[in-house]
Amino acid sequence: MSAEESLNLIAQQSRRNRRELGGGPARMLAAWALAWIVGWGFTYFATQTESIPGWVGGVLVTVLFLGAMAYTAFVSARAGRGIRGPSKTAGAMYGYSWALVSIGLAVVDIRITNFGTLTSDQVSLLWSGTWLLVTGVMYLAGGMLWQDKLMYGLGAWMIVCSALSVLVGFPADFLVLAVCGGGGFLLAAIVYFVREKKPR
Repeated sequence: MSAEESLNLIAQQSRRNRRELGGGPARMLAAWALAWIVGWGFTYFATQTESIPGWVGGVLVTVLFLGAMAYTAFVSARAGRGIRGPSKTAGAMYGYSWALVSIGLAVVDIRITNFGTLTSDQVSLLWSGTWLLVTGVMYLAGGMLWQDKLMYGLGAWMIVCSALSVLVGFPADFLVLAVCGGGGFLLAAIVYFVREKKPR
């Protein structure tokens, strides 16, 4: 085969492998976009009406986030089959970092909340601001780890959203989570999806 034919064959095989292994980051980011847009969007809507109890939004967000986490774990495990060496180790360490950071931040936020010195509005800003900030930092780290400018840019965007969510106050912080946070995930998913379809 010519050099051009060889490159085309490699690109076709690469796309086929991504499809068989569940795709690249696009599908995982799309799952998180759905969770953020629907979950936080509904939570914001619930604050604007008295017909929906406040706890319903919290339950919905929890269910959607657990679903997104389960899907992410499934796709990551499937994509990692057969991979050995430093790449597998780096991916595993990055995944464990998400779990460690999430548990640590949850403990910190719960402890601060239990002091009882913050109003319910301030508690909302604490949770939305800190979780967006950590999400941004983790995507920055992922972008540096894999030299992925799009992932790094998503992390930077999430940090901007973190500051914005605190500045706009309650309950508009939920709208920032849905539109800016979820929208950032959705845009990144679309860009990754387009990249996956492009011949290399």
